Amino acid sequence: MKSVFSRLGAISLLVGLVACGSPGADNNNASQNKGLKVVTTFLPITLFTEAVAGDCAEVTALIPPNLGPHDFQATPSDLADLGSAAVLVKNGLEIEEFLDDLISSADNKNLKVIDSSSGIATIKAAGGGHHDEAHHDDHHDDHHDDHHDDHEEDHHDHGHGHSHGEYDPHVWLDPVRAAKQVENIRDGLIAADPSCTDGYTTNAANYTTKLKELNTEFTTKLKPYSGKTFVAFHDFATYFANRYSLKAIFLVDLPEMNPSPADLQSVSAQVKSSGLKALLTEPQEGNRSFNALAKDLGVNIVEFNPLETGSAESAKLPDTYFEVMRSNVNNLVKAIGD
Repeated sequence: MKSVFSRLGAISLLVGLVACGSPGADNNNASQNKGLKVVTTFLPITLFTEAVAGDCAEVTALIPPNLGPHDFQATPSDLADLGSAAVLVKNGLEIEEFLDDLISSADNKNLKVIDSSSGIATIKAAGGGHHDEAHHDDHHDDHHDDHHDDHEEDHHDHGHGHSHGEYDPHVWLDPVRAAKQVENIRDGLIAADPSCTDGYTTNAANYTTKLKELNTEFTTKLKPYSGKTFVAFHDFATYFANRYSLKAIFLVDLPEMNPSPADLQSVSAQVKSSGLKALLTEPQEGNRSFNALAKDLGVNIVEFNPLETGSAESAKLPDTYFEVMRSNVNNLVKAIGD
């Protein structure tokens, strides 16, 4: 992982560059904006916020959709966007580790921050690649949303010293938790812009209904595979696996890590014992980390997209979430096999 300090060491320089920019340009941009100006962090948060905002707010992504939160490098325009925004929407749970310093540097005292993971039942992060069990974050909701959150997770130990943070941040991959994120975004936008309460409320209701329907669809489709194991490239699938009574094994903790021989041996043993038909890679990784392993094991490679990145076009279409998640589940069924 790129050092947080190397990312943030340039922020003071960025502040100076922004300060030297043309005030007239900022004023012109502001005059062209319609409605509330909202900045989001990365792809799933952008999709959810676009769905809720509709015509009530202008949504701008801080992190380009082709980059994930682990790869972000701040630019002067990012500071300018934060400096002029009314609202910032984040995933939270420490996945946007650069954000606090960036907000401080933007020096926007009127900026309202929406933590979309607030109140969501969380699971302890891998802490070196091993999830012992689902845990509850005392700073969030006081109750797990259902019995799935109490299942133990079987993840192998990589021996890495890195993790996402204390809690697994990938809550958006569980449609039920994603619905709660949408509701948090709705509430935050209403608080910031009461004039469009009806719009935010209706938009959020429509989107959460679709998320709940998606969960019902997946529950039915994945029920025959309850208790089955699948192998993903990096540690993103715990919430999804918990929701549908599956077991997720991962090759590395974070997407920028390289697997060790011990990682490969552990995953190989899991694949042999579970009878998996395919390994699940992700768009940014491609097949490179799984090629040799898949060949040795005689299995295929299919994609499970964790929605951390996407195209500029897809980032503007809230239905991207549903399209990608349905594709993920179809590929997962292929991977598990009959």
